[in-house]
Parts: sequence; C-alpha cells; structure tokens
Amino acid sequence: MSRLARSLIAALALSAAAVPVSSFAAQSAPSAAPNATGVVRLRSANGFDETVARLKADVQGKGIRYFDTIDQAALGASADLHIGRSTLVLFGNPPLGVQFLQSNPYSGLDWPVRMLVVEEADGAVYVAWTDFAFVAERYAIDNRGPQFAMASEVAASVATAATTN
Repeated sequence: MSRLARSLIAALALSAAAVPVSSFAAQSAPSAAPNATGVVRLRSANGFDETVARLKADVQGKGIRYFDTIDQAALGASADLHIGRSTLVLFGNPPLGVQFLQSNPYSGLDWPVRMLVVEEADGAVYVAWTDFAFVAERYAIDNRGPQFAMASEVAASVATAATTN
C-alpha cells in the first residue's frame, strides 16, 4: 500500500472516529447556502466564538494541517467598513488536496479548504464551505471521485463537530 493511500485511509479513519454517527443523525444535513452557488452550510447550536474554537480544535485534533484564521469583520473595521461577524478558517490535508491540483492546477483557488463561520443578522451562526462536488465540476476533475468523497466526508465531520453541543 502506498504512503498516499495510507494517509488517505488514516485521515478518513480519524474523521470517522472523532464524530460519533449519532452526531450526524442529530444534526441536519448540510444545506445549500442562500445566494451562493456551490456553498453548503450547517447551522450551529453554539455561539460564534465557540463555533470557531470547536472548528479549529477539531481540525487540529484530527491531525489535519491548520493554516490560518482570518477575522473578516476585523479586516472590514480596519477599513471603516462594517460587516457582521465572519471568520474564515483555512486547513487541509496535502496528501489529499494536492491530488486535486495534479488534476487541474487551477483548483488551487479552492485549496486549502476554507470554512466560513458567519453570524447572520438574526444571530444564527453557520459554518459554510464549498461543496466538493461543485469543486469537481468547476474544475472538470473527473478522475478523483474517491478523493472528493473523502474530502466531503471530512468537511462534514469537521463542520458537525463545530456546530453540535
């Protein structure tokens, strides 16, 4: 078995072990985000700060490479432009994500994975990310089905861990 295959299997096993199946059953499935083609989201049962903290902790707990967190509301405030709370978390598993770049280098625009924690005007907090089926279609990548399926499962696992109590 190749090192890449072992890495992929390990990443999936970690994601599956970290979130019990009952967590997925209790949480609704990701749904389409309004006015954002190819974006899915999960509503959080936690406050904004807790959701961001849980997302980062789950990524790091799964051994997925954490790259950065960007407080978009703070960026707006520094330009005297007000927006609601919005934080972008960047992370990824290079042995998995780089395969998408091998198929189409422009897919690097969507890798590493980005998850957005956003607080809407009514106070609802969501975790949103680009649906990997959309990424596959966007970049006409048709030779990485198992990898896209794994990326989708890991993303759903991370989002579920961040949004459940």
